Amino acid sequence: MPARQVRRLWYIFDVNISKTEYLLWRECKKNAWLKLHKPKIFYSFPLSEFEKSIIETGNEVEIVARRLFPTGVLIEGRDEQAQKLTQKYIAEKERTLFQPVFLKDGFLAALDILQYDKETGKYSIFEIKASNDVDEKTHLYDLSFQVALLKKCGIKIDVANIIHLNSKYERHGELDIEKLFTISNQTKEIEELLPKVEFEMNVAKEYLSQEKEPPGYCDCVYKGRSAHCATFTYSNPTVPEYGIHDIARIGMSKKKLQEFADRGIFKLEDLPDNIELSEIQQNQVRAYVENIEIKNKVEISKELKNLVFPLYFLDYETYPSAIPRFDDFSPYQQIPFQYSLHIVEKAGVEPVHKEFLHTGSDNPSEHFVKSLQNHIGPTGNVIVWNKKFECKINNELAKRIPEAKSFLEALNARVYDLMDIFSKQFYVHKDFKGSTSIKYVLPVLAPELSYKKLEIQEGGTASQKWNELTTTHITKEERNEIAENLKRYCELDTFAMYAIWKHLDGIL
Repeated sequence: MPARQVRRLWYIFDVNISKTEYLLWRECKKNAWLKLHKPKIFYSFPLSEFEKSIIETGNEVEIVARRLFPTGVLIEGRDEQAQKLTQKYIAEKERTLFQPVFLKDGFLAALDILQYDKETGKYSIFEIKASNDVDEKTHLYDLSFQVALLKKCGIKIDVANIIHLNSKYERHGELDIEKLFTISNQTKEIEELLPKVEFEMNVAKEYLSQEKEPPGYCDCVYKGRSAHCATFTYSNPTVPEYGIHDIARIGMSKKKLQEFADRGIFKLEDLPDNIELSEIQQNQVRAYVENIEIKNKVEISKELKNLVFPLYFLDYETYPSAIPRFDDFSPYQQIPFQYSLHIVEKAGVEPVHKEFLHTGSDNPSEHFVKSLQNHIGPTGNVIVWNKKFECKINNELAKRIPEAKSFLEALNARVYDLMDIFSKQFYVHKDFKGSTSIKYVLPVLAPELSYKKLEIQEGGTASQKWNELTTTHITKEERNEIAENLKRYCELDTFAMYAIWKHLDGIL
């Protein structure tokens, strides 16, 4: 065998592929390769606050779910010592293991829960997911990888389960762990999927064992911007920061996006004139390519003239706790903990600001509603950005606080969604980049205001900071700093709506 080929085989068997890397490979092959071979590049793109919260939530849910198996033994670490300890417990027929580690043929996995049945001599495997249901696109492949690895190790699996949160569970008093979680038997599905996963594992190992970086674009070039991998800009340097991947809902048109990418069309100005796009997409592309604003003053006027003073510009901040923290809450049901309110009594009058922030560890719901009742009068429109969210929160509050039901229902009846003007295409600007998010609209219509100057710049961070404020041991100074940053962020949300409304009213 030639020396070069021998070296190649050595390199292949020197690489261990974890289930995380296998799942990354399924999403974007090159991104997974970079994680293994160029970690400095991979980790140079920091996790977003949302991604961090997913990891933290997953850890929290896993710890709580272990209470379903009170006699389980935890194996810490992923190193050789953890692997040896796993084999020791397997040999001793230990009934329940948390995080046992297996390595075979270059594949590595730490299992959430492995349980031995002495009557059958076989095992049940349990994968814990911090979700309200089973995601067939990811969860089944995750579990199948583990079953395939155990098969290599000679471990006989009788039942393969996914443990996930029960969305119908509502807390009353102490957590009922048995009702909080659903154990879903996925054995049949895993058996059907296993041949495909075993094949993919070998293909992934061959790809991820390459010494040289795979050339060309990464797989995400065929996906919309929101689905891009962490290393997209590195792997696709010729793709512009704003281009075809940012066309509204383009990720839903996979064939169309693939056609663009295969033809090397990444800039909006390079799109063919005869390309079929929706009206929203056409307006987005036209506004950018022709550098124009699309304003329908007639429709904007109709929207604004129907508003009744006083105007209440209102925004909520919430926290979606996976494990219900308070009575009457279900998994991931939003906890409203803060609002900002700018009140304009009549035309030409400057707004008055009111606010609420709950900093205690108790349920903020009643305090939240009472504060709203103190500041919002019986008449006048309540202006929000994306009314589905605030109205949903109000409906949930009404169920928890029956005495406030009439107030909250009346409040919802008065809500006007300022985002409608932009989602209905009455105002289109190239710098909105096809989005109706206030984070894109504000810099165009009120450039003097900016979230970039704030410590907290988006809702995900606000949510996590409130959780830190109310559940962790921090100094008084740290608490005050977080509280102040939360207030500044939420205040800008409602003042931004006021500024946008004022701009719109001024162009009529």
